[in-house]
Amino acid sequence: MILPVVAYGDPVLKKVGKEITKDYPKLDELLDNMYDTMYNAFGVGLAAPQVGLDIRLFLVDTSPFADDEALTEEEQAYLKDFKQTFINAKILEETGDEWAFNEGCLSIPDVREDVFRKPTIIMEFHDENFEKHTKTFDGLIARVIQHEYDHIDGILFTDKLSSLKKRLIKSRLSNISKGKISVDYRMRFPNQKKKR
Repeated sequence: MILPVVAYGDPVLKKVGKEITKDYPKLDELLDNMYDTMYNAFGVGLAAPQVGLDIRLFLVDTSPFADDEALTEEEQAYLKDFKQTFINAKILEETGDEWAFNEGCLSIPDVREDVFRKPTIIMEFHDENFEKHTKTFDGLIARVIQHEYDHIDGILFTDKLSSLKKRLIKSRLSNISKGKISVDYRMRFPNQKKKR
């Protein structure tokens, strides 16, 4: 089932997510719904706060980046095959020189800005079967993971922008929070009542 994506301005996007256990109610169904929602919106990542849940859960599928002809065949193959569920993730280490990449977010449609992040991360997480992993990620995959990880810590990519950039996009962000935007996927705006 495709869920509405929570728009900028909703308080759930600023909450630090809570860890969950493998007994979390209807976890498999939630994961299926989140993947459906992400693909429907042509996203490469989606975090639980973006569907209104303040829990430490996000998913990533970087296959859309594999079509970038500027990448080597090896990089394209790496991105094409990367799909992962992250539960109760913790970034243990971030290394390397920060690099800029133009980021966007399904909760903040039509706003894209350069964000600086470190290129390599070591992360501990559980997968959808609650098996624990410690893995190193780099490049675009690390960037997508860091973006989604920020969501479970209540951080949006716009929080990482300079004061000047924030002022320049303030009215656009305000319009998003008021629902004054047209998107190709379901969204829930802060002033809308949550349907049970």
